[in-house]
Amino acid sequence: MQNSFSSFLDNYLEIWRNSSLADLKNILSKDYKAREITGEEIVDFGYEESIKGWEQGFKFAKENNAEWKIDVISMLPLREGETMVIISATLVNQGKSLETANLFFQTFQKNSKNEWKLVRSYIEAGIPYVNINNLIFNQCSS
Repeated sequence: MQNSFSSFLDNYLEIWRNSSLADLKNILSKDYKAREITGEEIVDFGYEESIKGWEQGFKFAKENNAEWKIDVISMLPLREGETMVIISATLVNQGKSLETANLFFQTFQKNSKNEWKLVRSYIEAGIPYVNINNLIFNQCSS
C-alpha cells in the first residue's frame, strides 16, 4: 500500500508544482471537506470552493512566473486505505520566497475504484515562512 501511495503522492505534488487544475480535479473527491484558518478567521468549505481557491492560486503562480516550494513534513497512515500527509507550501518568485506559507494536513483515501482521492484538509494559512522553514523535515521531503 505504501508504495502505491508514495507514487500517487509524487504525482499529486507534481500536479501542484505544475499548477494543473484539470489534473487536480481528478484527485479531489467530490465529497471533499476542508477548514482553513487564517489568523482569527475560520472558513469551512467543500469541493466547489476548493476548486475556485486552487484556480486562483494556480493563476497567481502562472501570472507571476512563480514556482511552488512544497515540502512533505510527515506522512501518517491513519487506517487501511487512508493516509494523512502534512505539507508546507509557499511560492518562490525570482528566487525569493513569499513571507508566508501554508501548512496543509491532507487526508487521502482509496475509493471503491482503488484510486487515491483527497477527502479532507485542515489548513493553517499565512504562517510566517521563517516558522515553517525551521521545521525538521523527514525523509519524505520532495
